[in-house]
Amino acid sequence: MIQKSVYRVFAPVFACVSVLAGAATAEDAEIITSTWYSEWNEAKYAEPFDHLDYVNPDAPKGGSMSLGTVGTFDSMNPYSTLSGTPAALSTVMYERLMVSTDDEFKSVSYCLICETIEYPESKDWVIFNLRDDVTFSDGTPMTAEDVAFTHNKFIAEGTPSWRAGVSAMIEKVEALDEHTVKFTFMPDIPRNGLIEQAGATLVMKKAWYEETGHRLDEKRYEISPGTGPYMFAGYDAGQWVEYTRNPDYWGEDHPLNVGRNNLDTIRVVYFGDTVAAFEAFKAGDITFRQERSSLQWATGYDFPALEKSWVKKDELHNGALPAALGFLFNLRREKFQDRNVRLALGLMYNFTWTNETLQYGLFTQRVSNWQAPGLMAEGLPEGAELAVLEGVKADLPDAIFTEEAFMPHTSGERSLDRRNMRQAIALLEEAGYTPGDDGMMRNAAGETLDVEFLHYSPSWDRIIKPYVENLTALGVNARYNRIDPNQYQARTQSFDYDMLYDGYSNGFEEGSGFLQKYGCEDVDDIFNPAGYCNPAIDKIGEELMKVESYEDLTAHVRAADRIMRYDYFIVPAHMNDTHWVAYYDMYEHPSEDKMPPLALGQLDFWWVNAEKEAALREAGALK
Repeated sequence: MIQKSVYRVFAPVFACVSVLAGAATAEDAEIITSTWYSEWNEAKYAEPFDHLDYVNPDAPKGGSMSLGTVGTFDSMNPYSTLSGTPAALSTVMYERLMVSTDDEFKSVSYCLICETIEYPESKDWVIFNLRDDVTFSDGTPMTAEDVAFTHNKFIAEGTPSWRAGVSAMIEKVEALDEHTVKFTFMPDIPRNGLIEQAGATLVMKKAWYEETGHRLDEKRYEISPGTGPYMFAGYDAGQWVEYTRNPDYWGEDHPLNVGRNNLDTIRVVYFGDTVAAFEAFKAGDITFRQERSSLQWATGYDFPALEKSWVKKDELHNGALPAALGFLFNLRREKFQDRNVRLALGLMYNFTWTNETLQYGLFTQRVSNWQAPGLMAEGLPEGAELAVLEGVKADLPDAIFTEEAFMPHTSGERSLDRRNMRQAIALLEEAGYTPGDDGMMRNAAGETLDVEFLHYSPSWDRIIKPYVENLTALGVNARYNRIDPNQYQARTQSFDYDMLYDGYSNGFEEGSGFLQKYGCEDVDDIFNPAGYCNPAIDKIGEELMKVESYEDLTAHVRAADRIMRYDYFIVPAHMNDTHWVAYYDMYEHPSEDKMPPLALGQLDFWWVNAEKEAALREAGALK
């Protein structure tokens, strides 16, 4: 359990009178000590606080939540992406040295496992002064040796892209004593993002791995103890997995945790398809559902449990940056290398008709890869954004400078838009495709333009099939292949697809992960599903690591957005700024005006009203 003294966050920066022996070099005249870190020297919780603004500090502990998902799992190891399919939420047992909050758009890292951090103005290294009361779920204390071991374990056995990226940033990690660990950064690389990267280090138990001999890159059900608020409770392979709240969690009274981690039990049940998952919710086997299907949301919620007011249907604002999702081209395929081919295929997707006819007008069309003011490119480039583009001008077409930021095409109210079809034919002809006697588009070698769409969910049939029909009318040999979730995962992990509905998760603040998603060196990384590569983006990504102000960062992001939209490797589809949720009316959350913009938080800061739960059970609503 934690000490009786209450942890508080203090003012950000002050000069130390002395430093740890061996922690500083002679030229380091001043060491900065803080309980939080931000590149912009701003933090909402810089002053002492008792709890986060968006939680209910008096939220009761107890109750359970049951979630449904489609698919299966055959491992409890979430860090082996190439061997096995890990169970949902299998990272919940582990904590990082520092964490962020859900109500700050600019990135700030706050000490969780550490009490303070120390670093020189040069940011050549950072020291984490660890709390002395942190324990693993088996009751044993966590030490600096566990931190250093975990980092080195990931460097040796983590995913190749992570190992390569972090190895280029962090030279070594040393346990200076039982509760002090030092990260030394590589010389001659930009310092932006390095302290956040070190703060994001997970902590696992060194002794467990040494005793068991287990690796991070293996499929297994055995799991190591973690320091987190939840522990592994049980599973039925491929059927369900359950986690339970640790009653002896060290961080229960930590101001970053007050009002959070309120559920006693979290259970995830697996189903063969979305229909079975929804039926289980209607029957009370599943107690919380976040709806993804506009069809289901508009037409499916008319079952007895809802009519009896057992189930509550709600729409909550989602202020998170929408993912850059859409119909994604696999640029590893030679046929998609020509931009005109991509533009032509994109023109045959009718967002207007799809949204109004099939999605009940519930969505808007995504325009930008960073759909937020200040981050998305608009009009002609100017000011700081133009200066960024000028720096990579040799790698860009003139259109980037002379044309306004690329916007998605518009379509008519009929599924097949003839005007767009004529434009698509012209673009394909420019790319060397002409219609043959059979109406099929063929290149100079007589080959048809073959395009396979891949998905696993029956709910997507109605969205993808009309698109395929439009492409067929164009003369493209298009087909839709719906496969089971396991096949889908195997094929997407090996990049065995033409087009699928997928994309990229971007942030309000891009940094060290930017090139992992979009860099040419990681073109075959799972975080780069399109296999996108542009030398100009590589250079912008490198400069992102050197920016000295948030304004400079946003200028680089706008420049990247402008280039990527022009390159058109994703056909922009729908976006939604609302969480569609339905749940048995025993769960409660902070008032809507206090809900944070960046998280729904049903597994975090929601809680169970015990009286309402008892009433539902007495009524027979819950299984």
